[in-house]
Amino acid sequence: GAYLCFEGFEKLAHKFLHSAAEDAAHEEELATALAENADMRVIEQDKIKGAIRTDFILSAEIIVIALGVVTEQGASFGAQVAALVAVAVAMTIGVYGLVAGIVKIDDAGLYLSRRNSGAARAVGNLLLAAAPRLMKALSILGTAAMFMVGGGIIGHAFAPLHHLTENAAASVASVPAVGGVLAAVAPALIDAVAGIIVGAAVLLAVTLVQRLRGRKD
Repeated sequence: GAYLCFEGFEKLAHKFLHSAAEDAAHEEELATALAENADMRVIEQDKIKGAIRTDFILSAEIIVIALGVVTEQGASFGAQVAALVAVAVAMTIGVYGLVAGIVKIDDAGLYLSRRNSGAARAVGNLLLAAAPRLMKALSILGTAAMFMVGGGIIGHAFAPLHHLTENAAASVASVPAVGGVLAAVAPALIDAVAGIIVGAAVLLAVTLVQRLRGRKD
């Protein structure tokens, strides 16, 4: 949970932790690598490793949560195994299949834009125009999800925070007309706030350790 919060907060704090000069130098480095026909697989592999690490941790935490829920209900060992298999299949086919489709949306748009059919070209151009906006929206939603999932995991492990969430949801549930909506939204907001706080604390600790190591070197 703390790692997801750290990843999310690092994305938010990137522009504050890295100056414009550092970002410009990084972009210039990438441009130089492209101009020199450098092996871009190394750069891509670094990005892929980071994504795999985050996905692995998130997947493990989801499986642990699912196993904890099944165990609390007193399910048998066979039921627990079946639940884990169901979660694994759903995540593999559903989540990662959807992600793979989204990643390839620009390729699909490019393919359709080259077809002879006017309707196909129109759809292809629409996909090409929507792809950057969709990726930006997914990046924002993904960061928010990191805070909510990470904060939720921490909240379940930290009893006072868990009770605070339950009490907040119960308190706003009595609000006329919108009580049901507020009761559903309140836990997610509390989890997100907790995730932001934890992410900030972890990032601060990591930054301090890195600076101390830099001074020793």
